[in-house]
Amino acid sequence: MSDRTLVLMRHAKSAYPDGVADHDRPLAPRGQREAGLAGNWLRSQLPPIDLVLCSTATRTRETLARTGIDAPVRYETRLYDSTPGIVIEQINSVGDEVSTTLVVGHEPTTSALALRLADPRTANGDAAERISTKFPTSAIAVLSLDGSWADLELGSAQLVRFHVPR
Repeated sequence: MSDRTLVLMRHAKSAYPDGVADHDRPLAPRGQREAGLAGNWLRSQLPPIDLVLCSTATRTRETLARTGIDAPVRYETRLYDSTPGIVIEQINSVGDEVSTTLVVGHEPTTSALALRLADPRTANGDAAERISTKFPTSAIAVLSLDGSWADLELGSAQLVRFHVPR
């Protein structure tokens, strides 16, 4: 049994209103519904979430709100328009009292991060193949890791599951 669970979630389907900056785009009605479905799945299938790292973008904040997850949240500017390395730095700063961390972010970073963190020898091959094909809005990758969050690095986690709430 692994010590820690890392949950990587892409924001739900967003709208594209005229004149609204990318950072400020809200969720579309479908996204509101699917974020709720994602929250139901997270609560029923995974250990309780202890901490959320969330991009400051409107669509990620609204996604998190719609999941109904009740956990402390760190809104991180650096998670918007990010890279896998920057997201790993944010995860590395999580304290060891946290067992399960949810990261709510964006593509293409979320899928790249899930695949690069996964140890190819232990990864769920079906999940990895699905992620490499497409990481849709509201999709969730679940990874497990042993040891401290500070030790998380490329290839150090096990890709366990991939779920697309629809």
